Amino acid sequence: MNTNEQFDLIIKDTRDLFVKKTQDYGTAWRILRLTSLTDQIFIKASRIRSLQENKVQKVEENEDSEFIGIINYSIMALIQIELGISEKADLSPDEAVIQYNLQVEKAKTLMIDKNHDYGEVWRKMRVSSLTDLILQKLLRIKQIEDNAGQTLVSEGIEAGYLDIINYSVFALIHLNFKSK
Repeated sequence: MNTNEQFDLIIKDTRDLFVKKTQDYGTAWRILRLTSLTDQIFIKASRIRSLQENKVQKVEENEDSEFIGIINYSIMALIQIELGISEKADLSPDEAVIQYNLQVEKAKTLMIDKNHDYGEVWRKMRVSSLTDLILQKLLRIKQIEDNAGQTLVSEGIEAGYLDIINYSVFALIHLNFKSK
């Protein structure tokens, strides 16, 4: 199975959870500011790092569910960038999935382009390194948010979220498929 197929399988699972949660909660997340979504992703990434480092675990969760959460929150953030923050849950479930799919396409296109240029070097990386890269991207995003979105030479917030999605997909591929 190639990377594109593995990406699609991972996203199918993340999308399925997004759809189910949208049926349960609607699109209440539409009121969240980017800073709140960034903090939610930071909590999940920190939790993953804790799971990787700690010998004792008191809450029965695994890295997979946290990486899935990171992907879904990152996609929500990208939707917020695209549509703006709302004062209410203003998307129907069908509209939310359309927006979700648009953001996934952006992430997949970026992943294909970077895999071409980097030769899929991520396959030789450890999941813990991918976790650290996600945390680093989040700290960069938080700094850009603190700078009111202004950068001098760096990519913006959207690029950071797209990379976070792809790093999370790579981690889930490592955790769920045998390496090539």
